[in-house]
Amino acid sequence: MVLSRIAESLFWIGRYVERADDTARILDVHTQRLVEDPWIDEQKACANLLALMGVPCPPEEADTERVLATLAFDRASPSSITGALSAARENARGAREVLSAEIWESLNVTHNALPQQRTMARRYGPHSMFRFVRERSAMVFGLADATMSRDEGWLFLVLGRSLERVDMTARMLSTRVLAGDAAPSWTLVLRSTGAYEPYLRTYRGAVNSSRAAEFLLLDRLFPRSVFASLERAEGCLAELERVNVREGHRIGVAGEAHRIVGRARTMLEFMQTDEILARLPARLDELQRTCSAASEAVTNRFFTEQAPQVWVPEGVG
Repeated sequence: MVLSRIAESLFWIGRYVERADDTARILDVHTQRLVEDPWIDEQKACANLLALMGVPCPPEEADTERVLATLAFDRASPSSITGALSAARENARGAREVLSAEIWESLNVTHNALPQQRTMARRYGPHSMFRFVRERSAMVFGLADATMSRDEGWLFLVLGRSLERVDMTARMLSTRVLAGDAAPSWTLVLRSTGAYEPYLRTYRGAVNSSRAAEFLLLDRLFPRSVFASLERAEGCLAELERVNVREGHRIGVAGEAHRIVGRARTMLEFMQTDEILARLPARLDELQRTCSAASEAVTNRFFTEQAPQVWVPEGVG
């Protein structure tokens, strides 16, 4: 088994890079809506988004500038794009011995380019920054896929990415389900997850609310769906527990994190789709709590004994 501190660093690199990517996608759609639809209540839409991302704000104080300052540019918060990418780079610094030089260089270059991207975003608009973050995140994971051995370190990286993806996909769905009149269209939600074209190729018709929610929750082949991400996380945990058995740790083979993720995956797999969609807000909240609990269980099982790094305001990563 890789050293505990290195395993923890890899786990959080996966989470932080995925968080930056998904936050950029959400903010890109949010700012695009405000430009294209003059009838949107900007304060209400911004307040709803901040609340769904774990940073509640009074509606009268919420605007696009506040959203970008909090979710894009805040260096001190691991919930923002800048903070998450900076935290990923710092974790990579501590895991240099198992990361390829290409991955480290990609994270380092991304981190060093953030001040310039922020300046350009303030001058010309934030969309170029969001595109930059999506492309650099894809590069990091692409390099990891191409240059890392499929050992325990790889499993922790993919596990972190998968748990974060479940959480963020649930948040993206929540922006549509819970935002009321300020909610984005299902087409925009699909675009924010990169699912629009796969959805059209699957259903071959206009976007339907039930089918869109079903696709993002339950599709087995789309890698950003909640089900596919839970299945990937469960596979990583099963393999890590098999490694523990080979190393002589025979007690508690089905760990708490495995049970938490497995229960969530089983619920989605065997519950009737209509029943899931009928109580969708509660299911989405349950999925977010599942990710928090699974992250804590992973920390307790595999890493040094310390408080897990979770979303603000629950804790600081």
